[in-house]
Amino acid sequence: MPSISTKQFGIVQFEEEDIFDFPNGLPGFEAEHRFLCIERPALRPVVFLQSIAKEELCFITLPARSVDPGYQLEVGPEERTLLGLASPEAASLDQSLACLAIVCLPSEGAPTANLLGPVVLSRETRKGVQAVRDDCRYSAMTPVQPNPTDQNVQAPSPVVKDRTDRLAEV
Repeated sequence: MPSISTKQFGIVQFEEEDIFDFPNGLPGFEAEHRFLCIERPALRPVVFLQSIAKEELCFITLPARSVDPGYQLEVGPEERTLLGLASPEAASLDQSLACLAIVCLPSEGAPTANLLGPVVLSRETRKGVQAVRDDCRYSAMTPVQPNPTDQNVQAPSPVVKDRTDRLAEV
């Protein structure tokens, strides 16, 4: 079983089918194409997007709908092609797609989430893109508000199917 060394999690074992391929990388990290989604049950709904190649590169993400329950995904034609989506109609949050907002943890102030350019993952094709919207409906700096009714440990993962110990199966 392959494994990688990570700064945050130590050695992580994975299966090749756990990897998501980002054909264009991520903005600012265009050379990074392969990532794993890692979860820790006690931190749900947080999902860590860990680079396979660079142990220090790990994004903290949240499901977009945990930041904004009414979030509406918009994926353009180019992103749909990169994701390998067969249907030309608009992509939506369903069983085949996961939508994650990258979280920013400033040294001062509250954390924010990027709902303007979410990371969209296809569970079927194992492809990912950052789908930057062309409207102003959402912000790249949406405040992350703790929900007092959250039961993080018991809440079902938005991305895990069976294995909850190491990897999020998006």
